[in-house]
Amino acid sequence: MTIAIIGGGIAGLCLALNLKNRGIACKVYERVAAVKELGVGITILPHAMREFAALGLDKELESQGIENLDSQFFNRFGQLIYKEPRGRHAGYALPEVGIHRGRLHLTLYKAAVERLGAENIVLDHRCTGFTQDADGVDIHFETGAGTRETVRADALIACDGINSAVRKQLYPDDKIAFAGINTWRGVTRHKPILGGKSYMRIGSILTGKIVIYPIIDDVDEQGNQLINWMTEIQGDSEIKNDWNQDGKIDDFYHIYKDWTFDWLDVAALIRDSEMVLEYPMVDKDPVDRWTFDRVTLAGDAAHPMYPRGSNGSAQGAIDARTLADCLAKEDSVPAALKAYEDARLGPASKIVLTNRSNPPDFINIKVEELVGDKPFDNLDDYISQDELRALSDNYKNIAGFALSK
Repeated sequence: MTIAIIGGGIAGLCLALNLKNRGIACKVYERVAAVKELGVGITILPHAMREFAALGLDKELESQGIENLDSQFFNRFGQLIYKEPRGRHAGYALPEVGIHRGRLHLTLYKAAVERLGAENIVLDHRCTGFTQDADGVDIHFETGAGTRETVRADALIACDGINSAVRKQLYPDDKIAFAGINTWRGVTRHKPILGGKSYMRIGSILTGKIVIYPIIDDVDEQGNQLINWMTEIQGDSEIKNDWNQDGKIDDFYHIYKDWTFDWLDVAALIRDSEMVLEYPMVDKDPVDRWTFDRVTLAGDAAHPMYPRGSNGSAQGAIDARTLADCLAKEDSVPAALKAYEDARLGPASKIVLTNRSNPPDFINIKVEELVGDKPFDNLDDYISQDELRALSDNYKNIAGFALSK
C-alpha cells in the first residue's frame, strides 16, 4: 500500500510521520520549491503536544519555544478580567508552548526527510486534480519546471490547506466564508511582558482585540523576547484583507494608539514590529463528507477554522494520527478512510462552528457586553470568576483538551 499525501504542511508531515511509524509507505507532494522558516507565532496546546510527543518531537519543540505559565484576559483599558494556569501548570502532563510557526514546520519537515528519505518528500509539485478507479488513484501534478506528471497511489490524502485543489474538485462550488473580521499580525523584540510566560488576550473584536504571546526567548542576547501579536476587528465592510501582501500599520493603528497601560504600551509594541502581515479571518462551512472511496481530506483541507483557540494545527495533527491508525487496522483503503471520517468529521465540524460563535475570547466579549465599553470598578458586580471559568472550560471541552481528556 502506498499513500500519496498532497501538501507538506503540519497535517501532511504529521501524517507522513505517523504512517512511517506504522510501516505504511507514503510520499508527500508539496507545491513550494523550498521549505523555509516562514510565518509568525503559533501556540502548541497540550493535546497538540501529545501528538508531537507520540512522534518523538515534543522535547525538541519545547526547547525551541516558550512554555506558557498562564493565560490572561484583559479589557481594552488594561484591566485584568480573568486568569488561569496553562499546560503543566494547570495539571496537564505536557506543556503549552508558544513557538515560531516556521520552527515548528521545519522541525516536522526535517524529521520527515530523515525518517522517510528525501526521495519521499517531493517538492515543487502542484496538484491539479485526480481520477480514481476501484484499484487506485491517479494524481495529476504540474511542476515548477512546467512539466506535467501523473502519480499512481492506493489512496490520496488531501492536506493542501484551505485552498485545497482536491477539495475544489470534490466541491466545485466551495467558497471561503468571510464574516467581516480582518486581522494583522507581527513580531516585535520586547522585554518580557508580565514575566515573559503569559498568553494575553486584550479587548474584543467588537471594539478592537489583540492577542500577545512570546515565541522566542532572549532573541538578541539583550534579554528581549520575540513577541508575537495579532490584532483583529469586526468591520462593516465585505472587503477582505489580502494574504499576499504586507500589512500597513495605518490601516489599524488608530484603534490601538491610546492603549497604553502601566504594564504594557500596546501602541509601541505594534509600532516597533519587525514586520506586519495582513489576513482575513476566514473559514469554510463544514461539509457532510470528506471521504470519496480512495480520496479523503485532512487538516485545513477538511475543516478550515478561524485561527482562534490555537486549535487548527492540533486538529490537523489529530487527523493524522487517527487516519494512520485506521489505515493500519482496516482491511481495505476505502474502509479505512471511511472509519477516519466517522471518527473525525463530527468533532472537527463542531470546533469550526464554535470558533465562530463562542471562541475562547468570548470571555472578553461577554464582559464588554455586561460592563459596556468602559472600565469597571468591581467585575464581580457583573460576572463572577466561576462563570468566566465555565466559559473557558466549555471551549476546552468542545476542542478536545479539557483536563480530563
